[in-house]
Amino acid sequence: MALRDGDGWVECRCGAKHWGLNGASGIVLLNPESRSVLLQLRAEWTHGGRVWGIPGGARDSHETAIESAMREMFEEMQIPAEQVSVIHDELWTDHSDWHYHTVIATVAQDVSYSHNDEAERCEWVPISEVSSLDLHPGFASTWNIVHDVLENFLKSSAG
Repeated sequence: MALRDGDGWVECRCGAKHWGLNGASGIVLLNPESRSVLLQLRAEWTHGGRVWGIPGGARDSHETAIESAMREMFEEMQIPAEQVSVIHDELWTDHSDWHYHTVIATVAQDVSYSHNDEAERCEWVPISEVSSLDLHPGFASTWNIVHDVLENFLKSSAG
């Protein structure tokens, strides 16, 4: 089994450079009680640094999107996969030669987390305030879809 074979840049047909030779994935962590998501302020040195986003990164060839998102979550926030429950797994960005898979999961707000050097800090942000932040362009481009999934989940779990 190949290990860490996904790191690298892809020159995409869309004209942009994307991180992840096998695509990439990330995870939106929702606390249903506080109606907030755990975001990270990306470190200045990272691709598109000094913007808010979710833990994520290059997907290795042997990983599913969920496995990749969980690995990235642990690497970047030290949250074990056993402490989250996946509620939605959907491919939203597909450029045919590169894709980004966004996973959405619930987690308790009192979960222990920290950040690695890829982020300056992590914060719980109310869902209603996310769009007012300076978001990573990739995350910003899918936020309306993510927001709808979150709101639908919250409505369905309330009743």
